[in-house]
Amino acid sequence: MSTPREQLIELIEQGVITEEKIDTALTVLKIVPNGKKWQAFIDYLLLWLGGLALAFAVMFFIAYNWKDLGRFSKFGMVEGAIVLAVVAYCKFAEDSIASKVSILVATISLGVLLALYGQTYQTGADPWQLFFNWALLMLPWAIVGRFSAIWIVWIALINVSIILYYLTFRGLFGLVFSSESAMLWIIFLFNTLALITWQLLATTWQWLSEQWAIRLLAIGSGVPLTCLVLLSIFSPQEVVGYPGLVWGLWLAAMYYIYRYVRLDLFMLAGCCLSTITITISFLSNHILHHDDAGAFLLLALIVIGMGSGATLWLKNIHRENLS
Repeated sequence: MSTPREQLIELIEQGVITEEKIDTALTVLKIVPNGKKWQAFIDYLLLWLGGLALAFAVMFFIAYNWKDLGRFSKFGMVEGAIVLAVVAYCKFAEDSIASKVSILVATISLGVLLALYGQTYQTGADPWQLFFNWALLMLPWAIVGRFSAIWIVWIALINVSIILYYLTFRGLFGLVFSSESAMLWIIFLFNTLALITWQLLATTWQWLSEQWAIRLLAIGSGVPLTCLVLLSIFSPQEVVGYPGLVWGLWLAAMYYIYRYVRLDLFMLAGCCLSTITITISFLSNHILHHDDAGAFLLLALIVIGMGSGATLWLKNIHRENLS
């Protein structure tokens, strides 16, 4: 089904809409935002910024007045912020922006409470446990809230937990984190599974169809895999598995899905960037054995050529979609 922008382009090309009426058509079809749209955008923006400012204000206030505040005062402020945020969520409509801001403020305040607890009582817990427990405790809110941003926060916390676990127990549990590549494999597999699950559930639950969230998950899947391939190029002895083969399969799957099934130029552009990065890294590892100006010039020309080719390819796909 064509978008309003595509329908408008077709009408202009057919001569149905004259040049003098294009501005009116843009407003009627809501392609160009009117005054009410701008007012709603500013209201939502200020609401988001205000909620986040309140959440971080509590954290910075406690940190700045750490020596002047008593133990119960610190806990009382943070717990009060959580209670007020939860009450606000229950008061506002379920799908309203105010309720979403409230549940996100409660989630951030929960992390502040866990950090405050660990700092006050010196539990001796490792840093990764803070983020893992944070993700574990906020999971019911994420399920109830049905809000894309809070699920992205949950996935980000799991990623941070994996990284901090590796930094804490590197070399201690050889079967889990025997090398940096193993950590990258786990992050790649987790984010790829999250991307596939999210994409499948988005067909049923409309609130998961936020494009920015899906694209962030794609970045979380592609970046560690690209790093694995780069690691196999420059330090092959430290790599576990076959990242080059997996990268080729991943690239083919992303191309097929986001070129023919669900067109997304952002995803295709990310694939092009990954391809250019790995190609240039491979060539530089085999060409630049010493300071050779000619080799640097050749790599520069290859980067320009591949970048220009990717740009033209993406523009052609965009034109094909509009025609």
